Amino acid sequence: MAYWLFKSEPSAWSWDDQVKAGAKGTNWNGVRNHTAKLNLMAMKKGDLGFFYHSNEGKEIVGIVEVIKEHYPDPTDPKGVFCMVDIKAVEPLPKPFTLEMAKHDPALEKMSLITSFRLSVQPVSAVEWKHIRKVSGLKG
Repeated sequence: MAYWLFKSEPSAWSWDDQVKAGAKGTNWNGVRNHTAKLNLMAMKKGDLGFFYHSNEGKEIVGIVEVIKEHYPDPTDPKGVFCMVDIKAVEPLPKPFTLEMAKHDPALEKMSLITSFRLSVQPVSAVEWKHIRKVSGLKG
């Protein structure tokens, strides 16, 4: 299993919106960066990801699951980019902020810090476990 981080501006699509989508989930479209596209293409059904509120809040607020692997993004007129489908799994008891990540030595190499503009990022297993623990989740 791989771990990921999905960024969204809450005014465009928030954690609450993701939760309201229910078990059917929603597609993660609109990605227009080639590195992020490669990350989407690497995702497998069952992979987990952090849901991050960008610009407003700047914090990880929940966990999502990939429920459909990459397929063409119909919002891309050139047909270059793809999307995946994700569903909400659970909220974090305590949001994990960007400021917390920046000041945490265990996360100094995390993409959230080193490639902060990338909208879809990999998360290492060590980073995943660390953020879950600090945020109040077990396991």
